[in-house]
Amino acid sequence: MRGLALAALCAVVMATGAMAQEQGATQMNAPSKSYRVAVNGVALHYEIHGAGKPLVMLHGGVNPADMFGAPLAAMAETHQVIAVHLRGHGLSSDGDAPWSSELMADDVDALLEAIGIGSADVMGYSLGGGVALQLAIRHPERVGKLVMVSASIKTSGNYPEVEAAFKAMGAQAADIGAYLATTPMGKMYPDVDWEKLMRRTGEMAAAPFDWSEGVKALTVPTLVIFADADMMYPAHIAEIYGLLGGGTRDAGVDGALRPTPNQLAIIPGTTHYDLISKGVGPVTEFARAFLGE
Repeated sequence: MRGLALAALCAVVMATGAMAQEQGATQMNAPSKSYRVAVNGVALHYEIHGAGKPLVMLHGGVNPADMFGAPLAAMAETHQVIAVHLRGHGLSSDGDAPWSSELMADDVDALLEAIGIGSADVMGYSLGGGVALQLAIRHPERVGKLVMVSASIKTSGNYPEVEAAFKAMGAQAADIGAYLATTPMGKMYPDVDWEKLMRRTGEMAAAPFDWSEGVKALTVPTLVIFADADMMYPAHIAEIYGLLGGGTRDAGVDGALRPTPNQLAIIPGTTHYDLISKGVGPVTEFARAFLGE
């Protein structure tokens, strides 16, 4: 491929992750339900795995298989997982509206309404983490508890090279899309327009945003999980936790003086790109413990 920058490299990493997921998928239980529901001008694909309290799982950008392999299987051991393919991703269709986390959150809200789920816990990674956060901000009555994994809440929280890569993604969309179509992930999702997906991903990610006020106003119990070498500044991770009420005082010997029920986890030895695969054990263990409280 020509002119591979960080954006393309990230796509390659995600595509490579799909290869491992093809093997890991055999370890997952078959879904008890697999449907497409018409909402907001698109048809969203969703599956249900496991039994228990409902948990909506939202994947990262480009590759649903990363989140819906081993992480889904682990969470389905204790929850009824509703695994949603976001618009334009995986087995869901796309519309003409520009992508945004807010629009995708409204999609998920409409899907849950359509299938009769009044409230559920929600767990999302990267793109899905932002969508999960917006679901809690825009539709708090729909969310029991929130687990946001490796997602920034404002543009300036990310490293400059990350933002530069997103801005360059549109120009690279044809090359990256052509490559992705040849990978195991491309064969897994043959109906995806990969060039369009990469272009829309770049446009969405490059748009300036700041959700600080929404995070500060959250009333939903929240766990935020990050890699120790994530795509954002460590100070931004601390900022997010601070907006959730954390980091204001010592919790005391027995933890009784903890300033907030919200929680923060940082997984050592991981990056934004391998957190879900390499850190799946800690990520799901922390999530299950938080959701089970």
